[in-house]
Amino acid sequence: FFEHNETARTPWLVERAAAGESILVVTDAGMPSVSDPGFAIVSAGMTANVPITCLPGPSAVTTALVLSGLPVDRFAFDGFPPRKPGKRRTWLASLEREERTVVFFESPHRVGATLADASEVLGPDRQAAVCRELTKTYEEVLRGSLAELVERTADGVRGEIVVVLAPAEPRETTESDIDAAAAEVLDVAEGEGIRVKDAAARVAERTGIARKALYDAAVRLQ
Repeated sequence: FFEHNETARTPWLVERAAAGESILVVTDAGMPSVSDPGFAIVSAGMTANVPITCLPGPSAVTTALVLSGLPVDRFAFDGFPPRKPGKRRTWLASLEREERTVVFFESPHRVGATLADASEVLGPDRQAAVCRELTKTYEEVLRGSLAELVERTADGVRGEIVVVLAPAEPRETTESDIDAAAAEVLDVAEGEGIRVKDAAARVAERTGIARKALYDAAVRLQ
C-alpha cells in the first residue's frame, strides 16, 4: 500500500473492513496521511461508515516544532514546497504575512535553493530552523536567520529535512496595502472569471486583510 497503488487498493481494503476485518495502515516512519498515504483510505472508510481510530505515533512535524525553538501555539503544515523555482517563490510570497509558524518538508537536494529563495522573498532576518534526521543517530537542528541558514547549508545537507519558519511580525495594515491588495482582487476576479466578492475572500486569506475592506476598495477601483 503506497502512493502509486493507493487509489486502486483503497476500495478493496475498505470492502474488507466493512465485512468485519481489521485493517491497519502504518508507515515505516512518520504518521500516515501526513505526507504519506492514508488520507484516501480514511476518507473512503468514513464514507462507508467503517469505524476508524488512530494510534498516535511519531511525527516529524511536531518533533521539528518542539526542537525549532520557535512559537508552537499556532502553526501550519505545508507539505513539500513546489519544485519549480517560480512556483516556489509564489508559494513563499504567500507566507510573507503568515502569523503562524510554518512547517514544511524539503528534499536535501533542494533545501539550499529553497532557503535562498525564502531569504530573498521573506527577508534575510526571518528566523527559521532546519531539522534533519530527527530521532536518528545524526540528528541535527540548525537555528538562525534565513541568511545565516543559507550560509550554513551552502555545502549541502544530507538526510530527511524539515524546515520551520517563524511567523511574520504583526504589523498594521496601511491604505497602500489595501489598495495594492484590492488591485490584486480585481486581477484575480478578471483572470479567473469569478465574482469580486469571491476574489476578495481569496486575497483576504492570503494577505490577512479583512475581506470587507478589500471588497469595498476593489469596488471603488472598478
